Amino acid sequence: MPVSNEDLVAMYRWLTLTRHFEERVCDLQFQRGIPELQHASIGQEAVGVGACYGLRPDDVVTPSLRTRAAYLVKGISPERQMAAMYGKATGAGRGKETSHHMGDRELGVVAGSGVVGGSIPVAVGVALAFKLQDTDRVSVVFFGDGASNRGDFHEALNLAAVFRLPVVCVCENNQYAQSMAIAQYLPIANVADRAAGYGMPGIVVDGNDVVAVHDAVQEAVARARAGDGPSLVECKTYRWRGHSERDAGEVYRAREEVEEWKKLCPVEKLRERLISSGVISQQQVEEIEAEVSQIVDRAVEFAESSPFPDPEEALLHAYATPVGGLR
Repeated sequence: MPVSNEDLVAMYRWLTLTRHFEERVCDLQFQRGIPELQHASIGQEAVGVGACYGLRPDDVVTPSLRTRAAYLVKGISPERQMAAMYGKATGAGRGKETSHHMGDRELGVVAGSGVVGGSIPVAVGVALAFKLQDTDRVSVVFFGDGASNRGDFHEALNLAAVFRLPVVCVCENNQYAQSMAIAQYLPIANVADRAAGYGMPGIVVDGNDVVAVHDAVQEAVARARAGDGPSLVECKTYRWRGHSERDAGEVYRAREEVEEWKKLCPVEKLRERLISSGVISQQQVEEIEAEVSQIVDRAVEFAESSPFPDPEEALLHAYATPVGGLR
């Protein structure tokens, strides 16, 4: 189904908010030394926005290290995310978890972990629960290209295929597994080529084109919702900054390569499309920029004015409450 002009403007706003949020956090990392070490998604914003825009509220996502947009689009506010970065009690994890791995059950965001690829089998487990419950809800999981070499990836996709589970696996291929270029560890042209080994569709899309990502994921979601099983969607994109904000040198790649990819900026790509087609004006673009800048300002103010958690917080929610009591 073609996206409307209203949808395009909404996606542009999400892209712009994600970009502003990430850029501000990178600045804060050096200015104020916030507790969380930022692993920025700058340059990759179209993946999270495109994949999550159009999901139902009861669908569930499991973001990766760089899927900032997924949290935003699914409804976790910039204030709660920023507070998590500051280690404050008002963050989604109440000071126990970083913004990279936090979750919110009511909003359909599954908490992740620091284990590369470890969230893929968890998301497949969510999809198995949906099937056992006989619902048409869908699980969407994000992971990097490096994770596709992990056993977690292969075992989870095999299980999902065997049981025809309603899960969409979205690979954010940003060309590097930390400091290793993908050509050095992947002997095939595309991560999506691996889908054939599990009897599921493997789709490759331009990860810097939010509409292309949206269309591919929506098609995969419809397939999953209809009971036709999982899909693997590979979004080819690029991270503009280092693996983390400690990776300032980036000695493993040339600056010329980074600059070439910046010419494919996902935010600029959609902005140019909207302006050239007359959907929005330059003035409206500036208004959106001002709006999201104020949103990020408020998020920083909220985080800095929020309290740190009490020491006793460390002892809370360490174990789940047994259903029906202990047996």
